[in-house]
Amino acid sequence: MKLSVSSYSFHPLISSGKKSYEECIKAAADMGFEGFEFAGLPSGDRIEAATRMKNACKEAGLEVVNYTIGADFLNGYGGGKPEDEVGRLKDEVDTAVIRSAPGMRHDLTWDIPNKRWQTFDTVLPSLAKQVREVTEYAASKGIRTMVENHGFFSQDSERIEKLIAAVAHDNFGALCDVGNFVCADEDPITAVGRIAPYAFLVHVKDFHIKSGMEPNPGRGFFQTRGGNYIRGSIVGHGNIPVAQVLRTLKKYKYNGYVSIEFEGMEDSLTGIEVSLENLRRFIYSL
Repeated sequence: MKLSVSSYSFHPLISSGKKSYEECIKAAADMGFEGFEFAGLPSGDRIEAATRMKNACKEAGLEVVNYTIGADFLNGYGGGKPEDEVGRLKDEVDTAVIRSAPGMRHDLTWDIPNKRWQTFDTVLPSLAKQVREVTEYAASKGIRTMVENHGFFSQDSERIEKLIAAVAHDNFGALCDVGNFVCADEDPITAVGRIAPYAFLVHVKDFHIKSGMEPNPGRGFFQTRGGNYIRGSIVGHGNIPVAQVLRTLKKYKYNGYVSIEFEGMEDSLTGIEVSLENLRRFIYSL
């Protein structure tokens, strides 16, 4: 397994203006990462930004691992219309090509639908048709597409597996986020064991978890679908069994990138550095 980091881990530094994307790429290289994953792009012209980020990674000696973007085929993304999502994602595939990313991750949908009769199974055929159209286009460009266990409504491993089976295309797989399963109150060990065979990329994320039976622990925590409390943590400091899920991935012969997605309350650089130290130690002990 190779080590990567998501630009999302640097989000507090980038959004506050303390560091540029280029400075974060250089910091990742200095820490010893082999790859860099882009969650979105810097503001401005998309083609110019994609080219600039590709060149920054090349200069730093980092491989562009993936292009990660938001999507919502059920409700529309960012105020857009649901019927426009396929076309928008095809444009994003073209951006992935510009930046030499081998894959593109997109969401499926967000939150629980307003209509009570919209269960996952009832909307699955429509969602799968749209996702397949995107991945067929991406395949023609040499880009693999994947969905992440993300967004509450589509976070369970069983739902991800159903989607992959319904899309039924070799170019489409999963971005397996080992931490996100707890947002749907699912055991990560069971979930990763189900999703590992379909994984194109892995996010390593850790969470502090407190029972919903306890008082609200306060700032930094948010509630899972079932009402438990979780907060992002340094990899190895939280309750996600990271070492065990890595062994599960190895069992299924996953040998691609594992990308740290740090979203804890600690200083970003410290959180990423310690997460890398722990993740490297876990991988070396496999």
